[in-house]
Amino acid sequence: MAHKKGLAKLGAALVWLLIWQLAAMAMEQSFLLASPVETVQALVRVAQSPDFWGRIGFSASRILFGYIAALAAGSLLAAFSAVCRWAGWLLAPMVQLMKAVPVASFIILALLWVRSENLSLLIAFLMVLPLVYTAVLEGIRQVDSSMLEMARVFRIPATRMLGAIWLPQIWPYFLQSASVSMGLAWKSGVAAEVIGLPAQSLGESLYQAKLYLETGELFAYTAVIVLASCLCEKGFLWLLHRLGHRWEVNR
Repeated sequence: MAHKKGLAKLGAALVWLLIWQLAAMAMEQSFLLASPVETVQALVRVAQSPDFWGRIGFSASRILFGYIAALAAGSLLAAFSAVCRWAGWLLAPMVQLMKAVPVASFIILALLWVRSENLSLLIAFLMVLPLVYTAVLEGIRQVDSSMLEMARVFRIPATRMLGAIWLPQIWPYFLQSASVSMGLAWKSGVAAEVIGLPAQSLGESLYQAKLYLETGELFAYTAVIVLASCLCEKGFLWLLHRLGHRWEVNR
């Protein structure tokens, strides 16, 4: 079954690559749409540049720092809102505002507050925070009240309740938000770099490729960003699953 699913995914990818190739061949000007072959050639070319890995490291370090900070802050704020009802009322409008305001507006405003090299960190943090906060808060609200009542009757310590009741039921909500928000962190972080243009960043590379109509390089750097986002998501979720499994074993 897994073999058939793998073949189906491969077949679908090949079909879309063929459509992409045919669309590129139909264009009279190659700069309008680079073909898959041109994209691979551009990727090999940019990967050989001396600052290629430096750009990836520059962007990844800031985006991931903002992402991890948002996971921690969102979880803590959700717990605080669940304990203090007035805090939830106070934070609700701000969280809704962060969800609704366009990313570009945040980026332009944030340029007044921070230096361009730290812009992607702040934007990733601001985009991920409301997702994590909302998901964790919902997980807290879905905790079985009858189990909490039984724990109080038997006078189970608060620390034991946290590990045996609260965390197991909140953890899936946290994992889901962590998975969904990783891609958002990369998209918003790179968008911030395209506007802020910090030196030696992936966003600067995208802007330069667009400026000089290097569509192949534009697609190549886009592929790098997508791959980096996927690898970070898989790696970070693997760590979280390992952490959850170890905690289950030691509980």
